[in-house]
Amino acid sequence: MTFLELLYGAEYLAQQDDPPIAGLDYDSRRVKPGWCFVAMKGESTDGNRYIDAALQAGAVAIVSDSFPPRNDIPWAQVQHGRRALARLSANFYGHPAEKLAISGITGTNGKTTTSFLLQAMLRAAARKSALVGTIEYRVEDERLPAPHTTPEALELQQFFARAVGAGCAEAVMEVSSHALEQQRVFGVPFEVAVFTNLTRDHLDYHGTMEEYFSSKAILFQGSGTEPPRVAVINREDEYGQRLIKLCRPRQDVVTYGIDSGDFHAKNLLLEARGTRFDLVAPDGEYPVWTPLLGRVNVFNVIAASAAAMARNVEAGALLDAVRSLARVPGRFERVDAGQPFTVIVDYAHTDDALRNLTAVARDFLAQRGGTAGRVITVFGCGGDRDRSKRPLMGEAAGRGSDFVVLTSDNPRSEDPLVIINDALAGLQRTGTRYTLEADRHKAIALAIDEARPGDIVLIAGKGHEKVQVTRSGAAPFDDIEEARCALQVAGYGAPEAQPATP
Repeated sequence: MTFLELLYGAEYLAQQDDPPIAGLDYDSRRVKPGWCFVAMKGESTDGNRYIDAALQAGAVAIVSDSFPPRNDIPWAQVQHGRRALARLSANFYGHPAEKLAISGITGTNGKTTTSFLLQAMLRAAARKSALVGTIEYRVEDERLPAPHTTPEALELQQFFARAVGAGCAEAVMEVSSHALEQQRVFGVPFEVAVFTNLTRDHLDYHGTMEEYFSSKAILFQGSGTEPPRVAVINREDEYGQRLIKLCRPRQDVVTYGIDSGDFHAKNLLLEARGTRFDLVAPDGEYPVWTPLLGRVNVFNVIAASAAAMARNVEAGALLDAVRSLARVPGRFERVDAGQPFTVIVDYAHTDDALRNLTAVARDFLAQRGGTAGRVITVFGCGGDRDRSKRPLMGEAAGRGSDFVVLTSDNPRSEDPLVIINDALAGLQRTGTRYTLEADRHKAIALAIDEARPGDIVLIAGKGHEKVQVTRSGAAPFDDIEEARCALQVAGYGAPEAQPATP
């Protein structure tokens, strides 16, 4: 491929020379001889500082968002670095995204479970599919690590090319607000876009809820492409109502909810072993049973069902997939060592997610019958993130729990005690009994030691994560393994984690 072929459609302002290009990257440490280096400004550093390093590594061309013209090397100057990276990456890998029917899912909560459900539905319909998300990336049965919910454009196009090479015709993506704002998915054509909800999160980056919403809305408006063919939107969310108005009449809008929408639920029954309801769809009603628990997962199942039907998945395959998906890693995941109480690990790390988590726990206890147990919640707040949500999280945990252990959750560069103190203000407003323990290892053990027969212990915040990030860096830490160890110390066995069914 020549340099001009690589630059096709990249909106460059000026350009010099046309050498052959053997590869490209935006990280100078990965550049190889014959490659193009894309120098762009990022959140924490400016790639333009590493142009000389890229040239020393063998780069034969430079694309820069602030590079002054020079005569000794081939170059191109672009207005937007990430947008250019997206175009160049698509060109180099043969536009693989255009060979896939891509369903994008965005929102504050529910993206991961909805994406797992939707991919399971596609696979039940014998569609070869790929998945990009928070927990992992998948190409059919192959599982790959997920450094970001939505990767940079280069890695995303590499992944799409891998999926196409494996015979995939469909892809399901969690699309983060950061990725949309930073145009990491610029030029990616989405067939279906799903909006789950919008609650307070990431305001350290977006600043206001309005900016946060605007970033999410990009998925539905198209970023360098036409808008998605179908928009699947939660009409029972206030921001969903706004999004419906934005999308109509430019594209097909399918609404969903529990009580209302084109897709909704009837005869909802929250059971101890799962959830049962009738799915009301435009073409009829279908009996659903899922081992996933709680109203939040009813939303997720209905959202995935609406998206699957937009991809022409038949109801039988859809219902089979819902029945068979028993767990999503780190989402209401049970740790069972034979103890007479329930231990659950969940990713909940916002006030809304904590409210939902404790509500599911209450339903879980109520459906078991007999004497109602207590809800014991372990949680913390992340460091170097929106401080204003910490008291809201404290209050949500207190309102939904009988006993709270307030601890650390990726304090990063901050003092864990300062973070705990911020959350404590909201927790104290509830009057719920609590204790403070900055050491998350000790906090989990303390909660398990507190538990009595019939109780439920919720370990919230980290879910599938395998490290704890502090000032000293990232250290191995797995809430599921920590819970197993604490149970073993308490005198119980420690078999493998089980799906959240009694």
